[in-house]
Amino acid sequence: MLPLDYFLFLQIIIFLFITPGTPRIVIISYSMNYGVQKCIWTALGDITANLIQATLVIFFLGSFFSDNPNFLSILKWIGVIYLLYLAYDVYKTAPKNINSDVIFSKSFFSFFKDGFLVAGTSPKAWLFFPLIFPQFIDFNLNYVVQFFILITTYVVLDFLSLIGYALLAQKLITWIKTNPKTINTISASVLVIIAVIIIISQQY
Repeated sequence: MLPLDYFLFLQIIIFLFITPGTPRIVIISYSMNYGVQKCIWTALGDITANLIQATLVIFFLGSFFSDNPNFLSILKWIGVIYLLYLAYDVYKTAPKNINSDVIFSKSFFSFFKDGFLVAGTSPKAWLFFPLIFPQFIDFNLNYVVQFFILITTYVVLDFLSLIGYALLAQKLITWIKTNPKTINTISASVLVIIAVIIIISQQY
């Protein structure tokens, strides 16, 4: 039993996933600095946060955010601070030599944590799930099965799109190997710009 307008849901999330956002900027930078394999952990952190968000919003906190907009405001500032920290961390990272076999000390958990926190502190994600998911669920039928189909589709496509960005970044690395600091500067700048846009545009 497919959820309501399932193919419309597919179109919406595919559009979201191919649009460069904060998680994809982080993935691109990490791919160039640490390699695609390490990015798998960042992508897993991202979809884990999304899974928790969707479950909490649909089954527990749907009305809480409507009644307590201040919570989203707090979450927004936590996210902004973390984005600025990531921008600094990305900028200061020594770019990986594409011919090097050096293993970086950044742990798998650290990659997972970065992906989890970027997605987990995003007010847009906390708004996406209560606003989008319920519209594709018929609550008069077995909504648990419908939710499972929607969230499985979401996390699988999100994961694949993140890894796709990581693979694309690896292809691009040969273009910038003569000036390896460029991608760090660009990525850090984009993260700062996203943080500023969040501050200005997202009012709760």
